Amino acid sequence: MAVRQSRGDLIEAIFLIRAYRTTLPRFAASRPIDTGKMLIERRISATYKDLPGGQLLGPTFDYTHRLIEPDMAEDGAVPAPASRQPADDGPAPRVTDILGDEALIEGDGPDDGGEPADLTRSPLAFPASRDLRLQALARGDEGFLLGLGYSTQRGYGRTHPFVGEIRIGEVEVEVDLPEFGFAVTIGRVRVTECQMVSQFTGSKDVPPKFTRGYGLVFGQLERKAMAMSLVDRALRADEFDEERRAPAQDEEFVLAHSDNVQATGFVEHLKLPHYVDFQAEIELLRRMKGEHGGAGSADEAPHSDAGRPSGSGGAEEDAKT
Repeated sequence: MAVRQSRGDLIEAIFLIRAYRTTLPRFAASRPIDTGKMLIERRISATYKDLPGGQLLGPTFDYTHRLIEPDMAEDGAVPAPASRQPADDGPAPRVTDILGDEALIEGDGPDDGGEPADLTRSPLAFPASRDLRLQALARGDEGFLLGLGYSTQRGYGRTHPFVGEIRIGEVEVEVDLPEFGFAVTIGRVRVTECQMVSQFTGSKDVPPKFTRGYGLVFGQLERKAMAMSLVDRALRADEFDEERRAPAQDEEFVLAHSDNVQATGFVEHLKLPHYVDFQAEIELLRRMKGEHGGAGSADEAPHSDAGRPSGSGGAEEDAKT
């Protein structure tokens, strides 16, 4: 409904959905989704060829020829993208778990048991915790994140990434019901998860390990999940005592400008009437120009005799000035 009402303008549709959501009651918060139990539709890794559980190509344009198909001009069924089944139906552990078994990658980090921040209920403040940063990136504009992610690969940020794993599929959403004493599944949602294995770090006290960036977004949107994971890693510069030099490493720059609804509103408000402001500016400019013109004639007059031969009335003109 939102897409139709906005006539295909997806940012306007997002605005409508956000406004609608504010009118709805909030009954509970779901448990963290378990992507390890995902009903996988697509799963690939750029780090392991023989991946436990198999690689599942699923729907993708990665291996297609970028040639326009004239048949697409006609109405009719669109051919399904090529895919293949996984090598086996066994468990599909995350690549980061495989690396973690050998202590080759940093862990998930300690869980303090506290409630995660909620960007939809409290304003963004700096410095932001990682959970808040990930929320902002998940809501962020894909194009903006893509540009920032690309910049980290071109040297504007300390990354040398490998795609550890991308998995796409449906996960169950569970909510704890106090009157029952256990969690109940209320539905499924399709998500895309990306674990980016980045350059390793270490010290004399800590053995070297790979670092990582994380991306998790709704739907099948691996380009955004990859860009999100690249930016997430760049924003963790302080954790690894890295100097923040690039835009993608600047937390306030990234998070304050990634929301496409805020960006759209601030840019598009310029086309609304600003008659009073402009008239005030133009009157100020006219007054300043008039004052500058009066002062400028006095400043420039002495230089008007430059190069004039002596005895040609220059002294008289100087006296007048």
